[in-house]
Amino acid sequence: MKRAALALALLALAASPARAEEPPPEVRPIVVDPGHGGADFGAKGAGGVLEKDLTLAVARRLVQELKERKLPVLLTRNTDVFIPLAERTAIANRAHAALFVSIHGNSAPEAEIAGCETYFLSVEASDDEAMRVALAENDVFGQAGTAADSRDVVGQVLGDLIRTEHLRESSDLAATIQRSLAKIPGAESRGVKQAPFAVLTGTNMPAALVEIGFVTNAAEAKRLAQKDTQVRLARALATALVEAMGQNRELEVSRTEP
Repeated sequence: MKRAALALALLALAASPARAEEPPPEVRPIVVDPGHGGADFGAKGAGGVLEKDLTLAVARRLVQELKERKLPVLLTRNTDVFIPLAERTAIANRAHAALFVSIHGNSAPEAEIAGCETYFLSVEASDDEAMRVALAENDVFGQAGTAADSRDVVGQVLGDLIRTEHLRESSDLAATIQRSLAKIPGAESRGVKQAPFAVLTGTNMPAALVEIGFVTNAAEAKRLAQKDTQVRLARALATALVEAMGQNRELEVSRTEP
């Protein structure tokens, strides 16, 4: 059952080792996570656009932008391969990442819905739509399940896995990302939301999940597949992450001061 599978995935995260001694903030990388991959196509959009292809394309461009800004960066995947959700989190934790951002493409039953939105982790979703998005992203192979199942399992298993010291920072990170995306000409901002995303569970750093647009909207799917759009998205994300890195370093310093 889907409920049991999700519970096992989250329990695996709960069993992960405690945080090791962290290197200095200036050498900690940003971990960029292109959603889905391999047999996990993600959302299938108008004109045959696949979420897994869009996320990898934007993530690769984001890596280039961050490297140009002299920031260390690491991809959870750089090819069309499947990486389990728990392993994506583990990659970020092993790297002692400063920030973690997971990139996704959205979908909706209504073909006219468009726009970008950014999430941070919470047991409670902002609304039913946010829970639906989390359920879709958590359920990587489209198994049967309900929003109630997802909420119950996450509520039972998460507990103190949500790192309380990073909740506010993750909320701030999501807000910074969304503000930057909203400045893209013609972009429709759907705001910052919260939901129980498995890929954000157990991260030892501020983390956010970005839905760059709806592949089920024919016009938006066409734009997302274009190089110019991907470059604009990558630059907006890079701008936000540079700002967030500055905020993160200021907070690290304040925590070490007597």
